[in-house]
Amino acid sequence: MMGKTHGRFRMALAGAAMSALIFAAAPAVAETPADTLVQAWAIDDIITMDPGEAFEISTGEITGNTYDMLVRLDINDTTNVVGGVAESWTLSDDGLTYTFKLKPDLKFASGNPITAEDVAWSFERAVKLNKSPAFILQQFGLTGDNVTEKAKATDPLTFVFTVDQAYAPSFVLNCLTATVAAVVDSKLVKEHVAAVTPSDEYMFDNDFGNDWLKTNYAGSGPFKLREWRANEVVVLERNDNYYGPKPALLRVIYRHVKESATQRLMLEKGDIDVARNLEPGDYEAVSQNADLATTSAPKGTVYYISLNQKNPTLAKPEVREAFKWLVDYDAIGSTLIKGIGEIHQNFLPKGVLGASEDNPYKLDVAKAKELLAKAGSPDGFNVTMDVRSSQPVTGIAESIQQTTGQAGIKIEIIPGDGKQTLTKYRARNHDIYIGQWGVDYWDPNSNAETFTSNPDNADDSPNKTLAWRNAWDVPELTAATKAALLERDNAKRADMYKELQKTFLETSPFVLIFQQTEVAGLRNTIKGYKLGPTFDTNFVGPVTK
Repeated sequence: MMGKTHGRFRMALAGAAMSALIFAAAPAVAETPADTLVQAWAIDDIITMDPGEAFEISTGEITGNTYDMLVRLDINDTTNVVGGVAESWTLSDDGLTYTFKLKPDLKFASGNPITAEDVAWSFERAVKLNKSPAFILQQFGLTGDNVTEKAKATDPLTFVFTVDQAYAPSFVLNCLTATVAAVVDSKLVKEHVAAVTPSDEYMFDNDFGNDWLKTNYAGSGPFKLREWRANEVVVLERNDNYYGPKPALLRVIYRHVKESATQRLMLEKGDIDVARNLEPGDYEAVSQNADLATTSAPKGTVYYISLNQKNPTLAKPEVREAFKWLVDYDAIGSTLIKGIGEIHQNFLPKGVLGASEDNPYKLDVAKAKELLAKAGSPDGFNVTMDVRSSQPVTGIAESIQQTTGQAGIKIEIIPGDGKQTLTKYRARNHDIYIGQWGVDYWDPNSNAETFTSNPDNADDSPNKTLAWRNAWDVPELTAATKAALLERDNAKRADMYKELQKTFLETSPFVLIFQQTEVAGLRNTIKGYKLGPTFDTNFVGPVTK
């Protein structure tokens, strides 16, 4: 199924010019269609388009533009949320029941009306599918057995959500901005539900349309998904049923182009409108070109390496610490991520409540060797690192390979595309993994939950956090993470997260390297293009040409 597209959504390209735009080498002087935004971006991490399953950076952006949620992050003031399909909401005095009133007369792209039943079924399918992002909803006490009672429609425009504890309201609302809470067209998806035998993949006897929705679309956002071909192209088309401001553009095309230099060349020639993976040198060159422009924004995304604690050597505390002294942060900061990132050694990105800016580690091979000797590995050891074949990740991996080699650690880099490396990582079959993590919602628990919480370290755990992926069993930190979640005083809560980060820095199998500054190069004819604070808030609806 992967990479194939249902017939009704196959792209009917408008003539040979559009075909040439996507599939053929461009002429020396090119111009993209006036009604189409063409972006070059590395999209090889896309595994599925189902918002109940997708948990990848690229898919998050697609989902953010094609689906709507009850509430959205206010990108102009990230301390607030604003209504999506919800017009208003109230909270009960005991802090447990959230009641949402939907905006009237809304429609999905299919033309079906949006009702509170659609919202309730979207929650039910996400929880029962139990895919990677499901924990964002399950953490409120939702299970397959109780979700229909805890998340239900009481009339066509009223959705009632009951949580198990009186959490900070901002935390609950921010979680509901996550793409797993996208509202799907239940009538349309139910036409494509397949019967399955309950198994490790599916908890129940049907797939809730998961197989169909991997490559199809059932949303209500400003754009609708027209087509996705894995490692090639994603095509979005304007949704004329969207209730908000209609996009000025008819379509948006994401072309899979991994190399920064290629993206820059395509941008200079006019083959594309936006380049998304520019490395520092290319970004600087674009900024000096009178025909082009640049834009950037701090992102709630951190890059890290992690050590699988199933590997007995990597599980030694001294080895974990040694790795933190074997990264040349200064060199990486001044070259590989210049202009596109900032050295940041904590799991909470700057701008989030309680974020620490303490960066205690630097390259110190002698100190690392002392630690390795204490761990019983004075001559180092051999280990593998799974690396997505894109920049700056590959360059960082090669830098770490070189500096760890100075301490006798011989790293074999195993390259792969985003899907390959993520699949292996999620199965806990790696030694070392280098990756990125973008906040799922603008609250400190988003990253604390995944980096410092591992409620169940079993291979079949339903809570597949990053701590779990690396088999880091930390009951005390897990409890501290939960306690911070229940603190309703923001100042006290911030202090709790700072303490969590301090312990994490000293003991974790994660080496945080930098926080992303997302950049883009664009033709100077493009207006209204703005990068958001999270991976799912790069909205293309306001863009004009």
